[in-house]
Amino acid sequence: MTKNIHPTAIVDPSASLAEDVIVGPYAIIGERVTIGKGSRIESHAVIKGPSIIGEDCHIFQFATVGEATPDLKYQGEETWLKMGDRNVVREGATIHRGTVQDLGETRIGSDNLIMAYAHVGHDCVIGDHCILVNNSALAGHVWVGDWAILGGYTLVHQRVKIGAHAFTGFGTGVSMDVPAFVTASGHRAEPKGINSEGLKRRGYTTEQIANITKAYKLLYRRKLKLDEALAEIRALDPNCEALGVFINSILSSKRGIMR
Repeated sequence: MTKNIHPTAIVDPSASLAEDVIVGPYAIIGERVTIGKGSRIESHAVIKGPSIIGEDCHIFQFATVGEATPDLKYQGEETWLKMGDRNVVREGATIHRGTVQDLGETRIGSDNLIMAYAHVGHDCVIGDHCILVNNSALAGHVWVGDWAILGGYTLVHQRVKIGAHAFTGFGTGVSMDVPAFVTASGHRAEPKGINSEGLKRRGYTTEQIANITKAYKLLYRRKLKLDEALAEIRALDPNCEALGVFINSILSSKRGIMR
């Protein structure tokens, strides 16, 4: 225990906290929780384990992180939450550990913002630099690629994949995979274009964005069969890395992409 831990906080003896971790009033740090240096846990937050929280993370009041899943398959087996560095988890958000029927762990990368009352279900995998806006919710087994943004009240069906740099509007219901770079909105989600503004902010060139736009139109505007669209997309620019990301997000889909 250190001077950075409020006297009303409860920290399990098996927990491992870096010396400079700040723990606020009435927070609870459970068994086998590891928290890296520079992290801050606000009042009334609950972190359960086994969980690993990286460095410089900030978990706000009333968030519940590393809780066991309510999935009926879960019977108390050892499962994990593993979170990288510089993540922000805002008020009332909930993040559940994995199940042995899948990965056995929920994985969250680095530099993510999980806003108030958002939910991350069991066995989800979230990349880096993602934003889950208020009240968005991921069912179990969802994968979210780097730089994806899920608008407020977005609901994602289990086992759906959200591609890198994808964007969903508020209140979007996602039941099929969303390819990389694509924006979606509606219930059920429909493709609305590419996330061009986000790509500009992240340094994508005019040529790259033009190639992605052409690929999007081949997939969604030409009414081609999927194999036909992919063949034409491959022919656009074999040296464009962004097109490779777009194609791979489609080929890796097991549930099927939104069309």
